[in-house]
Parts: sequence; C-alpha cells; structure tokens
Amino acid sequence: MRVPFIKMHGLGNDFVVLDARTAPLPAMTAHTAAALADRREGIGCDQLVLLEPSSEADFRMRIFNSDGGEVGACGNAARAVALLHGSAARVETAGGIIAVEPDGGGARVDMGHPRFDWDAIPLAYPMDTLSMPVGWEGMENPGAVNVGNPHVVCFVDDCDAVELDRIGSEIEHDPLFPERVNVNCATIESRTRIRLRVWERGAGLTRACGTGACATAVVAMRRGLVENRVTVVLPGGPLTIEWADSNPAAGASIVMTGPATEAYRGSFEWDGYA
Repeated sequence: MRVPFIKMHGLGNDFVVLDARTAPLPAMTAHTAAALADRREGIGCDQLVLLEPSSEADFRMRIFNSDGGEVGACGNAARAVALLHGSAARVETAGGIIAVEPDGGGARVDMGHPRFDWDAIPLAYPMDTLSMPVGWEGMENPGAVNVGNPHVVCFVDDCDAVELDRIGSEIEHDPLFPERVNVNCATIESRTRIRLRVWERGAGLTRACGTGACATAVVAMRRGLVENRVTVVLPGGPLTIEWADSNPAAGASIVMTGPATEAYRGSFEWDGYA
C-alpha cells in the first residue's frame, strides 16, 4: 500500500503529516511512527502527525513523537496543519479541542486553557506549581503547567549556558513526573521578550516547541515577569504568545501566532514500516 505524506516544519521543528481524513489508513502503531520518524532509515521527523475524521470538531489531529509515543498537543504541528488545511478550523486533539486559522505564512492557534493543578499536570504529589520546591543543577523553583501536555519551566540567567542536552533527559524522567515532562529552560530578556530552549518529551532537544513557548509565557505571566503579550525566541525563531488574563481562575485561552512551512511531498510503502 503506497501512502502519500507531506513534510512540514514550524521554525525547524519538523513533521511528517499523513492525511487520513477521506481515505483511511491502517492503524498507527508506536513501531510504525518511530520507523517513519527515523532520520536514517525512515522519512525523518521530530513528530508524525496523523489527520483523521472527528465527530467533535472539523477533524482530528494525532501526534506521535519520534520515539513512537503518542502525545496530547503540539503547537508547531497545529500551525503546520492550519497552513495545510487552508482555512479556520476546530481541531480535536488528545489534549482537547483547539482552534486554528491560517495567518500569512503561518497560523494563529487558540491553544485552549492552561491547567495548573498539580494533579492536572500531573505531578506525583501535591505542591505549589507556580514555584515548586525542587531543582536540578541550578535550575531552581520551576513552575509547571499543562497546555495539552505537561511542562516544567525553569528561569535562569542564561539558558544557552545550561547543558540541556544532558540534564533534559534526567528531568524528563524524574519520578516527580509520572507521565514524564517537557523541559523548558528560559531567560527573561525584557517585559516583552523571552529566550527559550526546550527538551521535548520523547523527542529530545528541539529547535522549536510551540507548547513549550506557551507554557513558558504563561508561567512568566503568572509570576509578573512579562506582559500579557510576549515574543518567545527559540533556536528556530520567534513565536508570539498572548494570554488575556494571568489569573488562572479566569479561564482565558492561550493564543499562539507564528510561521509554518511545507517542505515537500512524497510517498512510501506502508508495509516497509509496519
């Protein structure tokens, strides 16, 4: 069975998109997702994105990290899918329904409401998620938030000086996070600008992470470190994050705006990766 794919990226965070909205595909497995994501023997990507029909929204987006694990949300993938779809849409994800709309060479995405309760992230035991009494090698008192997937956010003087490629995996697998966690290492540069590096759960160090930018921005906003509209600069480029009210009880949605790009299209034999 020959299957078409679209290779896309958001600020260098790259995806293989399979569109099964009108023509169904065989069931996706962790093995198949990881094999397609392999950069030596597969197509190669940070995440595989599978589009399917939905009874709750315009369509469903499923996201598989390069290790084959399925995750609840991916902001960069949402922008890529908005560009591919070509018009405003409500999209069902495992992390909840989001709203996407193409915007120039990218998209504007309503990422939904952040969740801050310890058991919503989840953590292994109760604690204050705004300033957690834990730390790893100088990354002290982080914040935690769930933006469709779990994130821990550490603010440091210089995020580029942190050996995130080494310590990221340790934090991701810390027993404090029973479902593992995405690790954000951030530096506040001004009231409207944050510099950020991300270790992505199941994918490793990445050039860009849309949910990481959202998570970092809202934690910084809750702490009063930045304004309610901020530019988050990742190694792959900038994203604009807005959160109308830094009071978590208000229930305001996070809005992310940024670029997305279609790189090329091709096809593969499904049986070669099953």
